[in-house]
Amino acid sequence: MAKKSVATLQTGSKKLTKAIKMVKKGDNTSYSFVEAIVPPDVAEQWLSKQ
Repeated sequence: MAKKSVATLQTGSKKLTKAIKMVKKGDNTSYSFVEAIVPPDVAEQWLSKQ
């Protein structure tokens, strides 16, 4: 199961969100973290992708 973390960033007039998702690598038992800075309305959509 992937864990999620979301932080809100504000730069100038734009409000951005830093989303961090933990994803499983292939068939191994190891995990990696994927980070992205996206607008808040796209964050949930980005986190739901696999």
